[in-house]
Amino acid sequence: MSFRFWRRIRIAPGVTLNLSKGGVSVSFGPRGAKFTVGKSGARATAGIPGTGLFYTRKIGSASRKARAEPLDPGFFERLVIPADEEALIDGCRQLALGDERKAFEILSRAADVPDGAFLAGCLALRLDRPGEAKTLLERAAEGGAQLGEVFARHEIELAVALQVTDGLDVEVTPSLASARLAGIEACQRLDQRQAALDLAESLHDAAPGEVLSIVSLAELLLETSPDDEGVARRIVSLTDGLENASAVHAAARLYRARALRRLGLFAAARDLCTQTLRRTRGRSQDLLLALRYERALAYTELGHHKRARSDLERIAALDSSYEDVKSRL
Repeated sequence: MSFRFWRRIRIAPGVTLNLSKGGVSVSFGPRGAKFTVGKSGARATAGIPGTGLFYTRKIGSASRKARAEPLDPGFFERLVIPADEEALIDGCRQLALGDERKAFEILSRAADVPDGAFLAGCLALRLDRPGEAKTLLERAAEGGAQLGEVFARHEIELAVALQVTDGLDVEVTPSLASARLAGIEACQRLDQRQAALDLAESLHDAAPGEVLSIVSLAELLLETSPDDEGVARRIVSLTDGLENASAVHAAARLYRARALRRLGLFAAARDLCTQTLRRTRGRSQDLLLALRYERALAYTELGHHKRARSDLERIAALDSSYEDVKSRL
């Protein structure tokens, strides 16, 4: 699981200031349909409110004026800040200036505030400091329902983009679930698989019907016990009845297909991949490649070698180094 971090600050109705690793940009428009101008150019973003999913299309290069306008972090200077939140806002100011290491040093002093612990934990992951990230995210999770309160009070919007599995990015805001998702990443980097699995189990227990928690748990179950028939059966049960409604659902169906194949249900795995591949809009190339590769494995098990080769050739044309495609061809 990889991690990306950026911030959005609402500076007027329908206008937000976006702070990210790539720099600062300004977005215009209502939620779910944004037009953004930054140093990397202009882009249009469409999303589904409430799902945390977003899709971006680059439009063109930004003008010199558009690149320069949002680079003023003076927004933070105008805030009236309670003493216990000062380090959190100071850390945000350093992020606006692009100094992530200094921001982390300051934000670490704001860990008594749940939002401070969450932001510091996220930034620790960005800086490849998983041990500190795990501790900070555990503190954030202890804050539970308080997560997001400070940012909301100061009209600061924080959005974290997590790569939940290969090919699946979701946008989340500060919450107990988000702290657990980021905590899973920290545990995986520390090679603490059981701790990661325990977090995924708690995430699923808190929201058993949430497809994102299903995907996270299914991935870790397969990683921890890839040859366990009981695990495969559980994943089939977890993913039962999921439609092909979004990229998150498509990822869940991919894990279902893998579990079906491990149970020897090759035709069912093939059919599920075929159905899921019929919808490509909003799905990343990595996710589509994974589905096609899984279908190729099912075709191979069924003795349909020509169809398997066709899928493998299409994968090789897009990514010649994907899995063991070269050796299979």
